[in-house]
Amino acid sequence: MIRRARLIFLVALLAATAASAQTAADRGEKLRPEPSEFDFIGYFLTRSELSNIYADNEFLKGQVVGRMFGGNTTRTGAGRTRFTEQRFLPMITYTPRLFDGWAKMRMSLEFDWTWGDANYGAGGNFGGAFGGDFVNMQTQNMFLEVNPNPRWYVNVGLQRLYDNIRVPWYTFTDQLLQQGFRLAFWGSDATGVSAHWFYDTDKRLKAAAWQLYENNVEQDDDVQLFELQFEKDFSIKSTAGLALYYARDHGNGEGGVSILGQGLNSALSNYNGVFNFDFGNYDYTADVFWGGLQFHSDPLLQQGRFGYSGFLMHNFGQTNSNLVDVTIDGWAADLRTSWRYGKANRDQVTFEGIFTSGDSDNISDGTYNGILTGNNWSSPGAVFIGHGLYQLLPHGTVVNRFNAAVVDIQNLGYGLSAGIVTAKRELIPNKLRVECGAGAGWASTVPEGVGSFIGWEANAGVVWTPKVFFDVELHLAHLSLGDFYDWDEVNGVLDDSRPLDPWTVFANVKWIMF
Repeated sequence: MIRRARLIFLVALLAATAASAQTAADRGEKLRPEPSEFDFIGYFLTRSELSNIYADNEFLKGQVVGRMFGGNTTRTGAGRTRFTEQRFLPMITYTPRLFDGWAKMRMSLEFDWTWGDANYGAGGNFGGAFGGDFVNMQTQNMFLEVNPNPRWYVNVGLQRLYDNIRVPWYTFTDQLLQQGFRLAFWGSDATGVSAHWFYDTDKRLKAAAWQLYENNVEQDDDVQLFELQFEKDFSIKSTAGLALYYARDHGNGEGGVSILGQGLNSALSNYNGVFNFDFGNYDYTADVFWGGLQFHSDPLLQQGRFGYSGFLMHNFGQTNSNLVDVTIDGWAADLRTSWRYGKANRDQVTFEGIFTSGDSDNISDGTYNGILTGNNWSSPGAVFIGHGLYQLLPHGTVVNRFNAAVVDIQNLGYGLSAGIVTAKRELIPNKLRVECGAGAGWASTVPEGVGSFIGWEANAGVVWTPKVFFDVELHLAHLSLGDFYDWDEVNGVLDDSRPLDPWTVFANVKWIMF
């Protein structure tokens, strides 16, 4: 009897233990969150500026992109311009569990406005006035990403068009600005198909086809771009790659930015500060190529105290019209070196030199000896912003106002020769940083009797990071204009008088949120 009682008690105890274990496992399974099908990254920027730069055209309402003193009517005056602008970029990824990461839908939206600009309406880059309620959401990207295995990424739709071989969605901004061709030739959004193949641990390929402008679907009046890149790692620090681009422009300026159009003979050229082929009213077609070499070795100083990056690009091709046939033959080169002198990662000094060839007689001799970039087809279509300057060359912490003396490295087709030095010091590592920079630039080629010195810039700033990826910044910059702006073709006035020197002071609040 006692044995039977002990047996019953033991069975009951084992059953209770099993039940208790099962209940704990179930409870743990219920408490464990399931992977979300939606991922979110956000970028918030508020920027307040005080400067002597303004736009003469009231219709632009502060939405100014392009070259200072150019067709965007950006001028300098004795008065002061004050404004605050704001940007929010939500980036969302939808990954259905059914596909187990094989396919993703990615989207990037944009909300921009100047404080107090407009309300109760619709349109891009507005909505900050009293009452708000503005319809202002803009589509940056909307594309399908197919990832059949860890070595293949195929993107289809409206996506980033960058002159970098890496997959943009997985690449940090610093890498895009200091590796590859640094967005100096192509840096915008476009519709198309791009494929990235990491076929070996140290080798990768990229191939892409972009439809820049379709225009009339029944006509051969499109603008298309094709891209092929190869890159190889020679060590954990050093990498080099080759790139080939081909633009087939049969659009003849049709399409493009508003009434400005696009292409080699459009009003966009004076607005953006790029070269204009003086074809008059004659139609044209163009086949334009870019063949380049890019290289880098620890440019972000993640492996040691010294790093560098650079590129060499040859721009060549042919344009045909009833007026004249033009051969394109231009060059661009850049070399940036960096040295970390202190213990903190941002204790560093950088030196950079850039050169682009130019042409002083337009197309009268049947040859254009300068270069072309994406800024000939959009605004902006290339954003060379990783140099550390603010006014001689453009910087990227902007919302509605993106301008500089030389906003594109082709510099109206006259070319650019520039030297830049920057220095940073972390007073409190990862918390408080001071920085300064200086640079000077010349037009590589100018007509006889015209000055070539564009000017020199000095700038300084302080950056406080109270929390990770949250920055509060204060910057100031002054550009002393040279004799290049004594020329009425570039100074924005009707007589040979130099404009007032530009200056700016601005504060930023930036937050990258996950």
